[in-house]
Formats: sequence, C-alpha cells, structure tokens
Amino acid sequence: MSINLKSPVFAGNPITSKTPKSTDLFSPTQAFEALKNLSLGQNLISLTFKILPFRKGKPLAGSSGDLVKKWHLGWLNFDDLKDVLDGSEVSLSEDLFVYLGHENESVVYWGIDVSLGGESLVEKFGVRQLCFVQLTTLMVATDWADDNAMGQLAIAGHARSLLEWHSTSRFCGSCGEKLIPIEAGRRKQCISESCKKRIYPRVDPVVIMLVIDKENDRALLSKQSKFVPRMWSCLSGFLEPGESLEEAVRRETWEETGIEVGEVVYHSSQPWPVGPSSMPCQLMIGFLAYASSLEINVDKKELEDAEWHSREDVKKALTFTEYEKAQKTAAWKVDQICKGVEKGQNVAADFSVESGELVPLFVPGPFAIAHHLISSWAHQV
Repeated sequence: MSINLKSPVFAGNPITSKTPKSTDLFSPTQAFEALKNLSLGQNLISLTFKILPFRKGKPLAGSSGDLVKKWHLGWLNFDDLKDVLDGSEVSLSEDLFVYLGHENESVVYWGIDVSLGGESLVEKFGVRQLCFVQLTTLMVATDWADDNAMGQLAIAGHARSLLEWHSTSRFCGSCGEKLIPIEAGRRKQCISESCKKRIYPRVDPVVIMLVIDKENDRALLSKQSKFVPRMWSCLSGFLEPGESLEEAVRRETWEETGIEVGEVVYHSSQPWPVGPSSMPCQLMIGFLAYASSLEINVDKKELEDAEWHSREDVKKALTFTEYEKAQKTAAWKVDQICKGVEKGQNVAADFSVESGELVPLFVPGPFAIAHHLISSWAHQV
C-alpha cells in the first residue's frame, strides 16, 4: 500500500499562500482595524470574518454524522461568537484574535483562544452541535484524498501553532516585561519603551530519518515505550544549535542506536503542530540516511528497541495495516464527541488499524512523514 499526497498533512494551507499588501482591505493590518470597529458595533467595510475558537489546544469542530463527509471545522461569524461568549468567563477583546489568512479579497479567517471559558461555554457550543476535539483525532479522521479536508486541517494546525505560541510566550526574554500581540497577532512585542523587542512565532526543527542498510536491503526502525504494541517508526531528534541538518541526522542515529551514517539525502518536510504546547510547531525534516555500520546498540533511555527490517517485511506491514479503518473509527469518534456521548475520552486508545492477520510490525499512518519515508523506500524499484 502506497499513499501519495499532494502535500504533507498540515501543509498546503489554502489561506496563507500569498501575503497581501498592507493597503489591501483583507491584509492583517486593515482587517484588524475592521475587527476593532466591529467589536465597537461599527461595521464599516464589506469584509466577512470567519472565526475558529480553540479551547486548551483543541479546535472547535462538528460532524455531519456521515463517515464519508466526516468532520468540519466550527467556523463562526463575529455575531455568533459574541452571542456564545456573552455571560461567559471570556471577555471578548480584539487582542484575543490571531490573523490566519484570507480567501479571495472578501473573507478573512481568525483564530481565538477561549480556554478561560468553563463547561457552560462548552455546553453553549454543544447546542450548536459543535465540540472541541483534539487536533490529533481530526488528523486521523481526515480523508487524505479530500483536498478541502486537508486544507481545513492545515488551517487548524496553523491556528493551533499561533495560539499556543501566544499562550507560552507572555514575557520578554530580554527584560522580563509583558509581551503584547501586534500585527493582528502574528507577532508580539515588549511593552517596555526602552526595549520594545519584537518576538516572532517559534518553530522547532526536528530531523526524522529512515536509516538504510543498502547492501542487505534493510531499514532500521525503532520503537518507543509510548507507541502502541507492534508499531515501529523512524528515528528522530531535535536540531542542536550550531549543527547542520546532516550532522543532526548522524548524531541522533549514533546516540540512539550506535549506527554510523554516511550519505544523507533529503526527502521532504512536514509542519507538526500537534506536539506539546511547550513546542507549538515542530517542523519535521525528513531524510534517507545510509548506514556505514550495522551493529545496533540501543540507548534504552531514548528507545525501547531498534531493529533492522527487510523490505518484504515492511511491504507486508504496509499491506496489512488498515489505515482507512482507523480513519473511519476516528470520524465516528468525532461524531460521538459532538453528540456528547464520549466527552473527554482518549480517542487514540481505541484505534484498531490491523486486519485479522496480525503482523510483527506496522508503521504510522499517512498523516505522518515517517509513513512516507518508509513507504517510499519500501516501494522503490
């Protein structure tokens, strides 16, 4: 089984492809001025605002109840959002909004964090058949062949990255004063007149590599204790200051498995906004790395295990893993959550992605760059 995507999951955002000029009505600066006027009850220009609320890192979503059409993001207009927040713990202010992008020249998209709102706010959204869902759940529930659904997932990922960055970057690293949002939430700035340091959204680069034994036609896969049984994946690690991407690949491979790597070949990259809130947006940078030594010495503090796997075994794992089944399971879960049936349940624990015949290993689904590194190697001619 080989799944080819037009762009990686969380990439291909349809509303951030072009940066508008500052004089355009739909630019961050002009749209933010319109938003401020709207909050004062003055609608002076013909822009349409679509707003996506988040709560504790979870975007607002809904479900059609149809496992083919599946989920959709819970976009609200300004008046609907104001009605829902009325009487809640969230005091509506233009500083809560972050500019996400625009569609054509008349629709502007915003994200807003309503985490201060309690269960009563959740219930108000529930009346509208909308609920806050983990982004990882929506990621698995997405039809990866549906360009529109993939675009919506990319928008939600971008929004989560910005909002989580705002949540964790509250004080200036230079002088300790408070940071305030500027440029429609796309930047932050220190309030101190003597400092005024400008802060940009954080991106954490991570190398992820499929290590290959070319002579014996094998690939090195690793297993972490947090993985579900029989799931194996690629090695990965954060880039250190002062090192190149290739050096990071070689260092991480050596530290975790004792394998030395020679040639390193770039494959692809993927935004990954579903990590912990302390790292609001990782950028996964994928490589094929060719081993120059073969003896494995696993660092048990980092990995549970690492093994060489033949191409045929990896192909079999890809063939027998039912990613579409996991997709439908996740879509059903979203529908149940939106109906209030399973509020707060850990959806990931219920995924069953294997067919009746159990295989010794399976790899992450097409939502992860690891899948495409492994699949591209397994199906090489």
